[in-house]
Amino acid sequence: MIGAEAIVKCLLQEKTEVIFGYSGVAIDPFWNEMLKTDIKRVLIRTEQNAAHCASGYARISGKVGVCAVTSGPGATNLITGIATAYADSIPLVAITGQVNSDMIGSDVFQEADITGAVESFVKYSYLVRDVNDIPRIFKEAFYIANSGRRGPVLIDIPFDVQTAEFSGKFSYPETISMRSYKPTVKGNIVQIRKVIKEVEKAKKPIICVGGGVHLSGATSEIVKFAELNNVPVVSTMMGIGVMPTEHPLYFGMVGNNGAPYANRAMNESDLLLMVGARVADRAVNRPDLITENKVMVHIDVDPAEIGKNVGPTIPLVGDIKHIFADFLEQDDHADDHDEWVNLLLKYKKEMHIDRKPAGEGFVDPEFFINRLSEEVSRDCIYVADVGQNQMWSCSYFKVRDGRFLTSGGMGTMGYSIPAAMGAKLADRKKQVLAVIGDGAFQMSMMELATMRQYEIPVKIIVMKNGYLGMVREHQHYTYDDHYSMVELSGDPDLSLIAKAYGMDYIRLDGKSDIDASLKEFLKDDKSGLMEVIVDPMALTR
Repeated sequence: MIGAEAIVKCLLQEKTEVIFGYSGVAIDPFWNEMLKTDIKRVLIRTEQNAAHCASGYARISGKVGVCAVTSGPGATNLITGIATAYADSIPLVAITGQVNSDMIGSDVFQEADITGAVESFVKYSYLVRDVNDIPRIFKEAFYIANSGRRGPVLIDIPFDVQTAEFSGKFSYPETISMRSYKPTVKGNIVQIRKVIKEVEKAKKPIICVGGGVHLSGATSEIVKFAELNNVPVVSTMMGIGVMPTEHPLYFGMVGNNGAPYANRAMNESDLLLMVGARVADRAVNRPDLITENKVMVHIDVDPAEIGKNVGPTIPLVGDIKHIFADFLEQDDHADDHDEWVNLLLKYKKEMHIDRKPAGEGFVDPEFFINRLSEEVSRDCIYVADVGQNQMWSCSYFKVRDGRFLTSGGMGTMGYSIPAAMGAKLADRKKQVLAVIGDGAFQMSMMELATMRQYEIPVKIIVMKNGYLGMVREHQHYTYDDHYSMVELSGDPDLSLIAKAYGMDYIRLDGKSDIDASLKEFLKDDKSGLMEVIVDPMALTR
């Protein structure tokens, strides 16, 4: 057995079903051995998107996403996708080919120190020197990626290690024990009881949920706990969908681009449960404000996040699903917070911001996304890209029984199409949409070929305004409409792009019948491209 065959056996042991990647000489021994398996191989069109595809797959399947590329530019192109996964704590194993071991450090053709390059945004990285270490390394990599605070792990494998012969019989470890890595799962029962008492005492409690709730699979436990204790819930961007948008206890997204009433609710609370959220600047730009005159409980699986940006009154380390299961076991009676909930309902009504109507000939983003919410299936997977389309999606899309995915921590343009592809492969029964701006679309439209080649049907909606809208909006407010490097003149004709890739195409402008067009667009599970013409001067609010 050679190293490349051992890698494939490791992936089979981990029950890997699909791998996204790109070929090249330094990774060819691995791809050659992959021909002998039933693992689905998806050839993406640029390496960054291999990680984004694996990210979408991981977020919907709950498994580790896997991607593999060659050395040098293949590996360096992958970096943005790895960094995006790291920022949002998505479990990935990224495999990179490398030049021969004896050539490392010689600046030979397509050599790059990829383990050094990704050091600041992987959970761990390996440079495989001995073919016999492959089973142990892969077992550790999958375990590290999908335990504790989840995230990407990189395995760099020189060409000669892939072709080297095992000295003994292949044996994949059944268990793992790493002295330096033992994440906490169960929460401290003393701290758990403290939190229960604080919930009982509080007059204005609130729960702020982040992406960690989805990663833990704890959405049902959170909803049960909130309903039992009649506690309002707000979310960070990554926490959207933990509670259905129209649930009577859900009060929207917090942060700079969040709902004003959501921010006010968090600020006025006397007990704040921050659950699976990093308390980063996008969600909380004034940490001192959210801790003023209140008890703050910070619950996270990563002890490094607790106290990093704001000091909690009660820290609680552990897996959220386990902790809230313990909460429900310990707390067997409902608490009355009707007065607080009614006050927040009043704020929600009074502080609702009415958008300016769309200019003549253009589609209003709020109206369009609201109508889209009504027409898609209840359990659809909605993948928002980055920019104004992301803000409109966060504000106006109504999540019911489905999922809302986006790039939150890194804000990576071009994420939605490959992530939607990965999500569709994770669950082919679900309707999957990618909503994207015309700038980000041009960063990822090469993947339409991948969708076509592997028959991955995704509905793509391009919000077209002819600008890098979010940056244009910043320049509008900051530089008095002096626009620089934001105009997208020279855009391709999307009707011809759709035709080139064999996709259905629909264009919407201010004169279109939106309801009829959406029904036509969503009538089947075939890939489709919808172009929505938005006012170039439209703002997120």
